[in-house]
Amino acid sequence: MVVVEVSGFVEFMKVVDANKDKVIFAYFTGAKDAQGVSWCPDCVTAEPVVHGQLDKLPDGSVFVHCQTGDRKYWKDLGNDFRTKLNVTAVPTLMKYGTPQKLVEGELFKPELIEMLFAED
Repeated sequence: MVVVEVSGFVEFMKVVDANKDKVIFAYFTGAKDAQGVSWCPDCVTAEPVVHGQLDKLPDGSVFVHCQTGDRKYWKDLGNDFRTKLNVTAVPTLMKYGTPQKLVEGELFKPELIEMLFAED
């Protein structure tokens, strides 16, 4: 398993392009400030739960934690995450290239995250 941290749509797509042959799990959160705290309260709550399940990732998969940007950028309905990836809320955890995803409060439940990682 590989864990990658990126910020912004362009950086995210570079990681996707470099790992086309692998299963990619993408975790989208609001950007963090200088103290490492996201502007998004649900993201702050979900992060330790999601990261606590990383040992359940399938062998050979890639986990990409992507900060989507500041609150103003995120709220712009025309941002690349919304228009090109259909990410409509943060936090969102998805199996990239599939309809499988967990959104907001679903990410507070470790068993749901484990199921997403385990599904074929």
